[in-house]
This record gives sequence, C-alpha cells and structure tokens, in this order.
Amino acid sequence: MDDIVRQAIAKWPNVPHCFGWLALDARGNWYMRDDAVQAAGPFPSSKGSLLRHDKLIAFIERNYEHDAAGQWFFQNGPQRVYVELESTPLVWRLGPGFNVTAHTGRPAEPRASVVDEVGRFYLDTDLGFGLVHTLDMEAASDAIEQGLWTPEEMAAAELPRRFGFVRSPMAHRQTGTP
Repeated sequence: MDDIVRQAIAKWPNVPHCFGWLALDARGNWYMRDDAVQAAGPFPSSKGSLLRHDKLIAFIERNYEHDAAGQWFFQNGPQRVYVELESTPLVWRLGPGFNVTAHTGRPAEPRASVVDEVGRFYLDTDLGFGLVHTLDMEAASDAIEQGLWTPEEMAAAELPRRFGFVRSPMAHRQTGTP
C-alpha cells in the first residue's frame, strides 16, 4: 500500500466504504461503474467504462487488497472501494518457465490448480486465488502435461466458498451471500 494512502487512513479513519463503483473482469481489466451503469444491472452484464489511464490503473493495483471476509477492495486514500468481480480477484499471466504473475504485476507461487465445468483453469497461490488469462491457456496446458500442476475438478459456483473470496461485495452487503 502506498504511504500516502496509509497517511490518509490515519488522518480520516471513518470514511464510509464504497460499493459497486469499481469492477474487475475475467481478463484483468478495470471498469468504473457510475450510478446509471449500476442501475442498468449487475457486473458484468452492465460493465461500465473501461479504465485506460495507466497511472490510475497502477495506483489501483498497488493498493488492491482483501478484507477478512474475502471481499477485495481498492484503498483509495481513506476510502475503501470494494470491487465487483466477474470471476476471481486475481487474473494470472504465465511467463517463461511457467512463472506466474498477477494482473497487478505481482509475482506469485502456485500451491494448487483447479479446472471448472467449462474448462476454465485457476491457480491458488501465495497471493490468493485467480483465473489464468485466456491468452495463457496453451502455456497452462503445457505445464499440466509436464506434471507441474495437477488440477482438481470443481464447479465454478463452489470457488468463492472454497477459496474465500466474494464476487460481489455489493450483493454480499445487501444479502450476506458471496
């Protein structure tokens, strides 16, 4: 977390949390969701505006964390902006030697792998749980064939409970369900 963010939290500790305004898609893209977008429906059926400003994206990704309930958020100064997830809180990219890097740029060490009922491939890592980017599925397949990862089969609906994350903090806040 940026020092300026820590200082803002200390200076203004009681700023209300924000829900529904920021979302992450299954390819690691960030979306801003204003009132009109939110009124049009939940993410991802109503996406919002794709963020393209590199410095803003970098700031979000440096200050992207999760709370004890498994809800992922962007700490925007003193305000916690909870993130709506299309799939998982992290999107993995695979590099040379099957190195794993989050969409945030942070390297990760895989602990386990999962494949769901439609063939999407996930990794559980020291940073958390995430979906492997579609562009890296050939490399993931190579890693599986080489015996580096042995995926467990699991229904996509079970992933939030099993790996401790909340896809929609806004819905969770209203209903108490992931």
